[in-house]
Amino acid sequence: MKLLVVEDEIKLAEYLRKGLTGEGYTVDVSNDGLDGLHLAVEGSYDAIVLDRMLPGLDGMALLTALRSKKATPVLMLTAVTGVDDRVDGLKSGADDYLVKPFAFSELVARLGVITRRQNSGSGDNSEATKLALADLEVDLVRRKATRGGEILELTAKEFSLITLLLRRQGAVLSRALIAEQVWDMNFDSGTNVVEVAIRRLRTKLDVPFENPLLHTERGMGYVLEDRSIK
Repeated sequence: MKLLVVEDEIKLAEYLRKGLTGEGYTVDVSNDGLDGLHLAVEGSYDAIVLDRMLPGLDGMALLTALRSKKATPVLMLTAVTGVDDRVDGLKSGADDYLVKPFAFSELVARLGVITRRQNSGSGDNSEATKLALADLEVDLVRRKATRGGEILELTAKEFSLITLLLRRQGAVLSRALIAEQVWDMNFDSGTNVVEVAIRRLRTKLDVPFENPLLHTERGMGYVLEDRSIK
């Protein structure tokens, strides 16, 4: 799936590009409203992540112009917290609204909802907000993880970590990739933050259960998969 991110904060735009690419999306980025409108109209995107405050052309004007030409799903980002402002955005054609600062996992879940709605023509999008493997299930909206029907008491970072592993289940993820995606940091070989987090997550995810799901590939990284069926 292909996304357009229109965001003038360079660091945030790059963070979104890297994070969404890691989720399997193809991502184009624009830091200007006029350029963003041109890309949105001329390009073919499954969804657009749109900042409200932009140079050249603000997000509301961009959205209004876009809606006269296309129905591409739009998730609007804003630092404005007023209810009236959010309502105005939705009335102008935004499919969803997310207030900064936001959790990246929630943004991904909301993108899943609006793209599924566009593709299916249905308002029932509950499946887009859940990830599962064997008897493990993660609800991205409620931010709840369960295994065998039992709630896993996870910290915010552990929840982000298990979400990343679930989205890439079956793939070996390096410590560098995990550090970048979960902690938004360049990997330092002198730190053991990833190993500590993996160990704590494994204690909650695997130790109480017969079938381990989180595996270590020596010298490569970590993989979440159900090996009981192989």
